[in-house]
Amino acid sequence: MTYGRPGHRDSHIMDFILSKNQLMVQKSVRKLATEVLDEWAPVLDREARPLPPEIVAEMGRLNIWGIQAPQQFGGAGLDSISYAIAIEELSRVSATVGLGVTVHNSVCLAPLLKFGTPEQTERFARDLATGRKIGGFTVTEPQAGSDAASIQTIAVPDGDHYILNGQKAFVTNGGVGELFLTAASLDTSKKTAGIALFIVEKSMPGFEVGKIEDLMGMRGNMVSELFFNNVRVPKENMLGRPEDGFRISMQTLDIGRIGIAAQALGIGRAAFEAAATYATERKQFNKPIGTFQGVSFKLADMKTALDAARLLIYRAADLKDRGLPFSVESAMCKAFASSTAMRICLDALQIFGGYGYVKDLPVERFFRDAKVTEIYEGTTEVMKIIIGNSIIKEFSRL
Repeated sequence: MTYGRPGHRDSHIMDFILSKNQLMVQKSVRKLATEVLDEWAPVLDREARPLPPEIVAEMGRLNIWGIQAPQQFGGAGLDSISYAIAIEELSRVSATVGLGVTVHNSVCLAPLLKFGTPEQTERFARDLATGRKIGGFTVTEPQAGSDAASIQTIAVPDGDHYILNGQKAFVTNGGVGELFLTAASLDTSKKTAGIALFIVEKSMPGFEVGKIEDLMGMRGNMVSELFFNNVRVPKENMLGRPEDGFRISMQTLDIGRIGIAAQALGIGRAAFEAAATYATERKQFNKPIGTFQGVSFKLADMKTALDAARLLIYRAADLKDRGLPFSVESAMCKAFASSTAMRICLDALQIFGGYGYVKDLPVERFFRDAKVTEIYEGTTEVMKIIIGNSIIKEFSRL
């Protein structure tokens, strides 16, 4: 089956059948999620605590922290569809774990491998790929969210180092991470052209983890502030050239959005499966509520939307692996999958009625976790700007 216009860049064959290797990934990650993470998911949420170190280590042995990293660095060397499958399976059980894994893999380790020098990858990639160190990526600041060009964290050259000063906000893995790709401005007057990206280690003097945020959802991820107080970063820790920081950051977010879409898909799937099961067990008027069209139509819409989201994710992942442009497709799958997750969680709550509103059942957790997928790594509105701009550009040439 083909998709796209003849001669268009995405008019290649797309196989809708998972390969044997991809099915093995699905089976192994599902086993980890159901046998290990399932009992921890409500604990992480209720106590707002991270995974125990022994489980982090076990995930490292299973290559979860280096899903797409080359085997020479201790990773699994898998394709992007396998990566999306793994994130979906993790997030179906624990969205907070899925978040930590996708941020670590797609916006820390992936850009390091893609844009790093041989010396940088040799120095940092193995610890990240094996989970010995957890990584993150930070652009957002208290006054710079969607407007990344307005960041105020400053990097000033000083001999063989840069001196970083500033504050970052809402940093995923902030409380547990050891290494962060950090955007800082070399010249604020140049806006995006003045932004550079640095590999900053937690052990560097002046690096400080600030407040751990008390979140509505994703409560097991230690999202935090980060402070940089005269942090001396070696010049060899710059990722790419000084003028490349913004471009690398945007390309990194293109990769990250596939992971966030897969995470939203996992949350939506969890809510759908819970609602479908409940609809067959709960009886009203002497019949399972799933036999009433008011419920069965909701389930039908859920299933259809989940499959559509999955195909959008796989398309973006496939384009990425083929080395073709995928920025628009990444935005599309992220926007659609996150809004799908929210709609499904709302409908699942409605199907459960009053039982969905209590903390004894996980549906309310799915709902709380789903919302932020419409916000981080680019809001839905920003995704629509990316998609809309591409439409205008394409049709302006006709």
